[in-house]
Amino acid sequence: MSPITPIRDQEQLHARLNEITSAYPQDQVFLLCDSNSRQHCLPLLRQGKLETLLPDTHIICLPAGDQHKGIDSLALIWQTLSQNGATRHSLLLNLGGGMITDIGGFAAATFKRGIDFVNLPTTLLACVDAAQGGKTGINFNGLKNEVGAFCPAREVLVYPAFFQTLDNKDLACGYAEMLKHGLLSTPQHWQEVLRLELPDCCQAAFSDILMRSMQVKADIVAQDPTENHLRKCLNLGHTVGHAFESWSYEQQQPVPHGYAVAWGLICELYLSMRLLGFPKDRFQQTIYRIKEVFGALPFSCKNYPALIEKMHHDKKNTGAQIQFALLSDIGQVHIDQTIEEKTIEESLDFYLDFMGY
Repeated sequence: MSPITPIRDQEQLHARLNEITSAYPQDQVFLLCDSNSRQHCLPLLRQGKLETLLPDTHIICLPAGDQHKGIDSLALIWQTLSQNGATRHSLLLNLGGGMITDIGGFAAATFKRGIDFVNLPTTLLACVDAAQGGKTGINFNGLKNEVGAFCPAREVLVYPAFFQTLDNKDLACGYAEMLKHGLLSTPQHWQEVLRLELPDCCQAAFSDILMRSMQVKADIVAQDPTENHLRKCLNLGHTVGHAFESWSYEQQQPVPHGYAVAWGLICELYLSMRLLGFPKDRFQQTIYRIKEVFGALPFSCKNYPALIEKMHHDKKNTGAQIQFALLSDIGQVHIDQTIEEKTIEESLDFYLDFMGY
């Protein structure tokens, strides 16, 4: 499990990075970023010792956007590392959102059979989701995270000042995962996440709630690092959510991952209430909050076959059956729940009715 280090200010950030990089040869530190994190976040790092450690040839910059988390970008990372003399003793710093920590972690896990990497998540979503937990990967053949590996980062540095560059839409993406963690933890944490206003995400007082949310995932991953049992509960909202996300890309109207997960939560909480007795009042509080923050994804019943086909590709399925992680109450998780397609369609019917379509 990757240690999670909260960073208070820029001075502490530089001190910790200098401490980490001092364990590697000076010419063996590389940094992966995208066009957004290079513009807004790299200047906060590239001062003092790091400026000499990171010549331009050791900075690998990808275009921003999840559509670039594919085999071509992965090959570019490998090629740049190889051409600039990276060895098994190299270190890769992943500075960016979930796209960067996912593909950077996978590149590090596979280059020369594995080099060390440190994640510096620059989005709220990456902090509470992709940057921790050891999952790495790329999109392939039109499917999210179809190819990847379990490989934990050496460390995850959490520096909330990076979030000051984010707009409300980006903050909402992370908020969706925090809602999921609230549902998986305790009624108290679920309530404090429900009450959270997005502008608070850039305030110092938010850090405590953020660390509690990250700890929910950390505790689950520590018990099941390679997703054989308990960790499957982190798929809450994602079976339907990933289908929404992949489908939106096919429509050339891509929606952000966090939004898709939030909408997926509506359907999967409906299934939880319908099949496992999840409390109706908590169901309503959660879905109305989701509707307030995230709006709606427009689709119709004619899209059901395509959406359900994508659910069949979820990596947690067994054979031809679509499996879900559902809840009987806050923190009471039931994994490997096999649901018939007709019942899944019923949840999509509820979604459309709730959203007014």
